[in-house]
Amino acid sequence: MLKTLYTRLAVGLFLLLLAVGLLYTFISLYSLREYSASVNQELHRDLAKNLVADRNLVSDGELDRSALKTLFALYMTINPSIEIYLLDLNGTILSYSADPAKIKRKQVSLTPLRQLMKDMSRYPVLGDDPRSHDRQKVFSVTPVPSAEDPQGYLYVVLRGEEYDAAETMARSGQVLELSATALLVSLVVVMIAGLAIFRLLTRRLTSLTRLVEEFENSDMSRNPSHTWRDRHPEVRDEVDYLGVTFDDMASRIATQIEQLTEKDAQRRQLVAQVSHDLRTPLASMQGFIESLKLRRDRLSPEEQDRFLDIALKEGRRLNRLVEELFELAALEAQEKQPVPEPFPLAELVHDVVQKHGPEARNRQLELVVEGDPNQPRAYADLAMTERVLDNLIGNALAYSPAGGRVEVAVGRIDDRLEVCVRDSGPGIPEQDLPHIFDPFYRGESVAGSDGHAGLGLAIARRIMTLQGGDIRAENRPSGGASFCIRLPVTAPT
Repeated sequence: MLKTLYTRLAVGLFLLLLAVGLLYTFISLYSLREYSASVNQELHRDLAKNLVADRNLVSDGELDRSALKTLFALYMTINPSIEIYLLDLNGTILSYSADPAKIKRKQVSLTPLRQLMKDMSRYPVLGDDPRSHDRQKVFSVTPVPSAEDPQGYLYVVLRGEEYDAAETMARSGQVLELSATALLVSLVVVMIAGLAIFRLLTRRLTSLTRLVEEFENSDMSRNPSHTWRDRHPEVRDEVDYLGVTFDDMASRIATQIEQLTEKDAQRRQLVAQVSHDLRTPLASMQGFIESLKLRRDRLSPEEQDRFLDIALKEGRRLNRLVEELFELAALEAQEKQPVPEPFPLAELVHDVVQKHGPEARNRQLELVVEGDPNQPRAYADLAMTERVLDNLIGNALAYSPAGGRVEVAVGRIDDRLEVCVRDSGPGIPEQDLPHIFDPFYRGESVAGSDGHAGLGLAIARRIMTLQGGDIRAENRPSGGASFCIRLPVTAPT
């Protein structure tokens, strides 16, 4: 029943209006009572004095008790809303006009009486009600027989028992009916207006909810057909901001799901490729070892050595593939992080070239270093950079024909150092260029690719990305391929 925001707001508004209405009614009735008491006391503040003067209650400087009794009887008939009491100087009740059976006090406090006689500007001033131990009423008071020679006080309670009875009857009847009617009308009017306003305010939230449900019920692999920006181009308030944020979130989710789908396809392809690449050397090793075991007595020593050499080569190939798999997995999971430091890149290039010198001579290739050696220091991980250079130079030597030339050029491009490895091989087919850094990707018919598992360049790209550098490949106009890496010159600040 209270599932929607609009319903909850409506119930909340009703309860709030009801609480405010009841509080307002209580405050209004209390304020009206106080106001009525103040007006009553101000209008009748001289009533006690006038009674003494008009009814000749003082004769020869003394209070006329018989005239006082006549006054009591008269006002009980013509004005039963007031009660008249005669007090002594201590506040003790000497005589009164009220019903004797209902008098509960023998004495009233003189403090409010003195306050009213001293300061006639603040109303209401409440005095003790002789008919109750805790109730107080507005009153009028005057000293008798005179203020110069007081022997007591004439204490007039303005809202006596008859007044309370009449007020109670009115309050329980017409006043309450009017108050309830006013409260009900106010609640209905304000409730209708509030519901209309809430409908206007929640209309866009309802639209946003439908948009979210539409996206939730879809496969989330594509953006919603209707976005919040299409319906509300301008951001005016928090609801529009929430809608625009949802558009961005939905777009990111769709993109991420698409990427996950692509990654899942790559993972399946990777598993299939890894299985193939692991199975090939294993099958070769197993075949040659089984042949050696079964035909050992019929094979010459030279043939046995050849079988063992092939099995050993396949074992090394398998070991290299497993190591590259673990290295790529560690880099992708960011378990292996670079530790950058300043180092002379030109010296590192010379060291790596010298390390590959014997292989170049065995392949009858010319391996040279070009460029200005006086370059600033690179800021990168030394071991990782050496790993990338080993891979690039090893690939260049593997794909270059005998008598060819491999160049390693060191230079600077803007605020980065660049190392380019250029071979004299057949180059990279145009259809393969966008994919050569993908794991396990290999061109179809490239000479010199024996033992190549397609992980070296993927590892190189991941290393360069982690170091804040980059790597790119292109074909040379004169023939062959060129692989270039770029590294920061100084430490980032």
